[in-house]
Amino acid sequence: MSYCKQEGKDRIIFVTKEDHEAPSNAELVEDDPNDPYEDHGLILPNGEINWNCPCLGGMASGPCGQQFKEAFSCYHYSKEEVKGSECVENFRSMQECMQKYPELYPQEDDNDSAPSGGADTTPTESTSTDSVPSPDSESAATENPAAS
Repeated sequence: MSYCKQEGKDRIIFVTKEDHEAPSNAELVEDDPNDPYEDHGLILPNGEINWNCPCLGGMASGPCGQQFKEAFSCYHYSKEEVKGSECVENFRSMQECMQKYPELYPQEDDNDSAPSGGADTTPTESTSTDSVPSPDSESAATENPAAS
C-alpha cells in the first residue's frame, strides 16, 4: 500500500512494487510555445529578444535596464555592414548609466585584465641578475684589467 508523508517542504511518496509494475496513467501536457516563463534561450520563437533569459545576467532589469535594452536591441536588429555601428550612442548611454552605480556594475581592474607576460614591466629574476654585475666580477675587473 502506497502512502505520502510530508517533511518540511518535502513530500515523500512511498510506493509498492505493484505500484511500479502498473503502467503510468499520468497525462503529459504539451509545452506552450507562448509561455513567457518557458526557457527558450536568448531569442524567442517569434524572433524577439527574451529579456528574461538567464544568459543576460539580469542586465535587462535594474537601474540601467532600459539603456541596456536599447543598446542590445539596436545591436541585435542592426542591418549595417559593420553590425551595431549605428549603436554607439546607445552603448555610451548604457556605460554612463553603469558608471553611476559602481556597486552594481563593477569595472574590471586594468591590472586584472592585462594579458600575462604583456604590459608587466616588473623585472624577472633572470633579467635582473643578467643586467647587474655581481660583486665578484666587478672586483675581478678592477684587479685584473686584462681579464675583462
